[in-house]
Amino acid sequence: MWKKFTRIVFRVFLWFLGISIGLVIVFKFVPVPFTPLMVTRAIEMKFNGKEMVCNHDWVPIEDISKNLQKAVIASEDGTFLKHHGFDFVALKMAMKNNQKGKKIKGGSTISQQTAKNVFLWQGRSYIRKGFEAYFTVLIELIWGKERIMEVYLNSIEMGDGIYGAQAATEYWYRKGSSSLSLREAAGIAAILPNPRQYQATNSTVFLNKRKDRIVRVMRHLGKIEY
Repeated sequence: MWKKFTRIVFRVFLWFLGISIGLVIVFKFVPVPFTPLMVTRAIEMKFNGKEMVCNHDWVPIEDISKNLQKAVIASEDGTFLKHHGFDFVALKMAMKNNQKGKKIKGGSTISQQTAKNVFLWQGRSYIRKGFEAYFTVLIELIWGKERIMEVYLNSIEMGDGIYGAQAATEYWYRKGSSSLSLREAAGIAAILPNPRQYQATNSTVFLNKRKDRIVRVMRHLGKIEY
């Protein structure tokens, strides 16, 4: 009985490895058509009696402003180009401050956020965090930094029903994603912690201060080299 159970578990494990690695390899070359979050948000809209909206237009990274790439690094993950998927210093600081009851960002890198958004469900649990770490290692090894940034900027939520750089810049600024100014890029990056509540335009005093800080960091980043 025990041997049969272990064989089943081993087979499931092998299937999971094959499917997960296969998906990561496929999405190294193929645009991600949708994410679990997009499906979840659409269902939420339906149950809340709202019109289901999912604006999502994939564009290659060459058509995404360098300013926006800098802005999300400045806002979300200052060591993105240096780490191998995890920023242990930021994670340690986040854990320490969370223990003190302070509300700060959770220490997740752009790589971790990408792994979660593309392959996993939302929520907080040790199981999901374990899968997130696994997929983070995979995309760092198989995709590399430039592809991670490309998928990230095409997949993350940037407004209510708005996903990816192209849809976001069309919605917030009525222009394409290739021509964002420093301030406009900072505006989109500033709303990422709560994109359904914050606004990239006509922002609050709090968000405008956040934009100012992001712009200051952007000016010191220099040239992005993946």
